[in-house]
Amino acid sequence: MTGTLYGVGLGPGDPELMSVKSDRLVRQTRNIAYFRKKGRSGRARTIVDGMLRDDVVLFAMEYPVTTEIPLSDPRYNASLSAFYSECTAHLQKLVEAGEDVVVLCEGDPFFYGSFMHVYTRLKDSLPIEVVPAITGMSAAWTASGAPITWGDDILSTVMGTLDEETLTKAMTEADALVVMKIGRNLPKVRRALAAAGKAERAILVKYASMEGQEICPLAEFGAETLPYFSIIIVHGQGRRP
Repeated sequence: MTGTLYGVGLGPGDPELMSVKSDRLVRQTRNIAYFRKKGRSGRARTIVDGMLRDDVVLFAMEYPVTTEIPLSDPRYNASLSAFYSECTAHLQKLVEAGEDVVVLCEGDPFFYGSFMHVYTRLKDSLPIEVVPAITGMSAAWTASGAPITWGDDILSTVMGTLDEETLTKAMTEADALVVMKIGRNLPKVRRALAAAGKAERAILVKYASMEGQEICPLAEFGAETLPYFSIIIVHGQGRRP
């Protein structure tokens, strides 16, 4: 008998925003895998604290340290590729032995998540089920207290890791924006927003739906870097009745 591998979306951080299906799978499955940075408990593991079976078997998948390697360096992809291959081999062994395995996924499994790299390696050889979830950006614009889009607004999601010219072009062409993966790229993101004429409308949301949630106009935030769970929102101003 072969088990099933589940990529379970946990939502933006608040356990009460998990789907009923995600909650059920997390509580009933013995083998629980999750991603984390070395030396950290991991946000996904923290979200499900108190929900796991007494006989749970945990598999922590610790990212390799790549902060010293530029994204453009071939060693960056090589390091991550080896990491995902190692994780995949372990998960495949469990499932082929008849075990069900839940991989905890922050946000939605198919939205800029690590689970995608496991899924593409195993989708043709194992039974896999993906459980969608509320995304972090949805929690962020809800926390901002205003709709992200109106009428025919074009919404774009852009990464702060992009080069400044590409960022500026994407921001200029969109009516509404979600900016993610900002961190130390904040000064570049600020310049791109200003060039696109959207800096004054930009709202910063930190830790959306989590403990420590903060919301403020980006113009009032004075630091040069942001924590990982930070999103910049620019609301659309489109057609409405």
